[in-house]
Amino acid sequence: MSDLQEEERMKSEIRIAPSVLSADFAAMGDAVEKLEKCGADMIHCDVMDGTFVPKLTFGCDMIAAIRRHTSLPLDVHLMVVNPQNQVRYFAEAGASIITVHREACGDDLKNVLRLIRNCGPRCGVVINPDTSLKEVYDCLEFCDTLLIMSVFPGLGGQKFIEHVLPKVEEARRIFDAQGIAKDIEIDGGITEENVRRVKDAGANVIVTGNTVFKSADMAKTILNLKTL
Repeated sequence: MSDLQEEERMKSEIRIAPSVLSADFAAMGDAVEKLEKCGADMIHCDVMDGTFVPKLTFGCDMIAAIRRHTSLPLDVHLMVVNPQNQVRYFAEAGASIITVHREACGDDLKNVLRLIRNCGPRCGVVINPDTSLKEVYDCLEFCDTLLIMSVFPGLGGQKFIEHVLPKVEEARRIFDAQGIAKDIEIDGGITEENVRRVKDAGANVIVTGNTVFKSADMAKTILNLKTL
């Protein structure tokens, strides 16, 4: 596939990245294998440190364990303070892409994004629902993915925040105007009822947890999320 074809694929292809935050942690390997069989495109791993967000989830050892159960890309979302201290460990554990928060990195964001790339994975920047897209204008050229949170990070099962959609639209306009092929990922409260609005706004990577894991037919739900 040529570079131009790859760029067009990235801009048009909808990918579903179920979050294992909603999985049974005692049976994580089985959950990940089932996601792959049911048509997931990526595995989204929410890493929380109990400081940047109140909840504590898991670290790089869990990423290494998940990697042994799937060949799908591992989308590692670091909700941690001082993420630059953790990047190398998650890269070595098998992360395919590592995303870090604007709010956690401050003025060091560009250096953290460079560090991620130097360690091997693709890199991405995350903004919370109340963070303006203007806060990352100067960093978009350094990242492969822009992850826009549609809930406040830290807890699963929250309701989708509608007012983030204009940020998705603005980001897609910027990337299209510049002819840049970058993923716009959205995370939080995505369901079969609102996924069409999210995709119409310009997101092409959809993170969802409870919608998939609480479904009676996981494969059908993933397909619906991708094609609705």
